[in-house]
Amino acid sequence: MALHLQQVKKTYVGPDGSAVPVIDVDDLAVADGEHLALIGTSGSGKTTLLHLIAGIVTPDAGRITYHLDRPEGNVDLASLDEARRDVFRGRHVGYVFQTHHLLGGFTALENVLLGMSFTGRKPDRAWAVRLLTEVGLHDRLDYRPAKLSVGQQQRVAVARALANRPKLVLADEPTGALDPANAKQVLDLIRKLCAEVGASLLLVTHDMDIARQLSRVVTLADINKRVGSGQ
Repeated sequence: MALHLQQVKKTYVGPDGSAVPVIDVDDLAVADGEHLALIGTSGSGKTTLLHLIAGIVTPDAGRITYHLDRPEGNVDLASLDEARRDVFRGRHVGYVFQTHHLLGGFTALENVLLGMSFTGRKPDRAWAVRLLTEVGLHDRLDYRPAKLSVGQQQRVAVARALANRPKLVLADEPTGALDPANAKQVLDLIRKLCAEVGASLLLVTHDMDIARQLSRVVTLADINKRVGSGQ
């Protein structure tokens, strides 16, 4: 399996100083090559869960285990320090945000190449160009984000997330800011590129029509025992 969460808990401190449970997931697994949709309402903890899986934040308890057919073998992400989590994420996890988070001072191609720079490996320009070509931006390589449409910007973000041929792609409401036509195109591109590089996909959304297009749907309310609200 690509990913396994076991007894993962995360609590934040509320404005009044009290503990606010956000994530309390006993068991969640994503298999190699699986495309999983995670459904949840706004404020239900979807983004927090993705941040835990990506190693952006650490759980208060539990194990987040990646199984890699590479020298690392099984990796408990929560056991790594921040620097090692950053390297691991750069090499093995792609992240597509709801809004693109591109760097405005850099071109589309440079944004993808920068996504490769955090792994300690030499950026692969040919692969970056191929990815941007795959998402329909072969004639926009030298365009900065301000000269791209919202849909085009999100396509660059998809290419950047796949730049390091990750084991897992996390997509946080990636079509939420797009019109239906662009939303379908972006979702199709994510699924196509994940299949091409052999990556599993975990996509969070509140839209059941989007979720049904993936191979399995899990509702956050069914796996998360936490009480209260969080993000």
